[in-house]
This record gives sequence, structure tokens and C-alpha cells, in this order.
Amino acid sequence: MLAYSTYSEAGGVGKTTTAANLAVAHARAGLKPLVVPLDPQDGDLSRLFGVDDERTDPVDNLVRHMIRRPKGEFEDLIRTVEGVDIVPEHNMLSDLSEYLQREKDQAEAMGEAFGVHAQLLRVLREANVPDEYDVLICDPPATEGPHLYNAIHATRSLVIPVEPSAKGRAAVEGLEALVAGFEEQLEIDVGVLAAIPVGFKNTRDQRTILEEINYAIPEIIGERASLMEGCWMQQCSAFTYVREHRDRHRDYELETLAQFDRIARHLEAEVGLEAPNPPEPGDLNHEVPIP
Repeated sequence: MLAYSTYSEAGGVGKTTTAANLAVAHARAGLKPLVVPLDPQDGDLSRLFGVDDERTDPVDNLVRHMIRRPKGEFEDLIRTVEGVDIVPEHNMLSDLSEYLQREKDQAEAMGEAFGVHAQLLRVLREANVPDEYDVLICDPPATEGPHLYNAIHATRSLVIPVEPSAKGRAAVEGLEALVAGFEEQLEIDVGVLAAIPVGFKNTRDQRTILEEINYAIPEIIGERASLMEGCWMQQCSAFTYVREHRDRHRDYELETLAQFDRIARHLEAEVGLEAPNPPEPGDLNHEVPIP
């Protein structure tokens, strides 16, 4: 299984839209992706795909499974949009740290072990996710804490959207130290599958910043604020937005869709995963198979 977390220290770089569009790109190729967003804020992947309608309701949710208090089966949490299975975020994520610590204290009082950073991995394994899915994508918040650590512990790999700016440069410069810190903190190996520059305007300073990135850069995505804002407004991926909500097809937006397809193929190739029905990159008429 291809598994990765989308991560960036810098906010506003398109981390969530990158995760959403790559998930759809994997699905377009006939693979079965599961997305597990873990951001406690409202502007999250569940909102982007329009599956956050029970966010405040007292329903079963991922946090309850992580603290061993489920109200039902893991598979009942899943919603499917655009060929992508999603575990919707819930407001209980805001207090995830407290819930996990409370469960850890109770377990230790009973002489049991409870790794607060390994609970998502446990839930996914118990639900047979590695056998049921081809791709796992986690979309945690940028801030360090149990949301991020559980995501990285479950996936062991990162895909990093990069802002080609002075702010982005600082994030890139600290990336190797950050990955090393993850490895030490979680006692696992963490790899970087790709860095994806977003909002590139081809200035001299931006080109210099890209030269300093020591990770694979499969594609460089230009300034696409209108496209991405349209996705949030219509609550859909860029593929659906261009196909169903644009009055005409703009060449540069079609090229952006092709880039997401190509990035998905790059990530799949990194782990030897062969998509059964890959589209011509950016082809909006490609029929998405139902797994």
C-alpha cells in the first residue's frame, strides 16, 4: 500500500487541496484510496468534500476508535466522494490530546501499554485497511502534536507542498531536522516521497529556492488561487470543478489537473504500485472505474 501524509510547517500552501486532488487522481487510475484527515479546524478536507455535516453531532467518529471507545464498526465511519473513501473529521479532534492522555493514564494504572502516537495505526490495522485499500493519505494539521504524530506513525512517508518564497525557504531549510526529529520522537524511519512547489511564478528568487530543495520534485504547480478557491466554494476536487463548474476549459487549469495525475503516478511508482487504469494526464473524459 502507498501511504503518505501531506505536511508543511507553513500554513496556506495548499496542503489539504493537494491531499484531496491526489486522492482523486489515484481513484481516477482505478486504485482504491482512503483519506484520513485529522485537522481539528473547520477549514479541513471534510469541508472541502462536503462530508462534515455530522461534525458537531454525538456520533461515532475516529477519535472514539483511537481511544478504544467506538460506537460501531470503522467501515461505518467512511463516506465516499468522487471515488475516494473519507473518514470525516469530528469536533472531538480538538481534544484529541486530552482524550489520548486520559486513556494512557487509565491503561498504565491497569498495567497496560498505550502508545498515544500509535493509535491511528492500530485502528487502521484492526480495520484491515492495508488489505482493503491501495492508497492511504493522512492530512494532519501543521502544528506538532498527536494529530500529526499519529498520521506520520501510520504512513511513515511525507508529501510536502512547498511555498516558493522566503517563508517557504525557511520551512524547507528546517525540513531535514524536522524529519529527523519525527524519527527520534516516534522511533520509526520517515521518508519524503516528494516536494511539490505550489504557487510558482517563475521569478529568479523562486528558482533559487527550488534549487535548494533536496527532495524529488515531480511537478511544479503555478499560481492557481482561482481554481483552488473554486474547489472550496463548490466542495469538490479540481477535476470536478473544471469539468462541472467552469464555463470553459482553460488550458492552464487542464495542465494543473494533468500535473496532479502525473504526481500520483510518481508516488505510486515510488512504492512499486501499478495503477490498473491510469488516464491520459488531465483527461476529463476518463471514466473512473468503481472498485
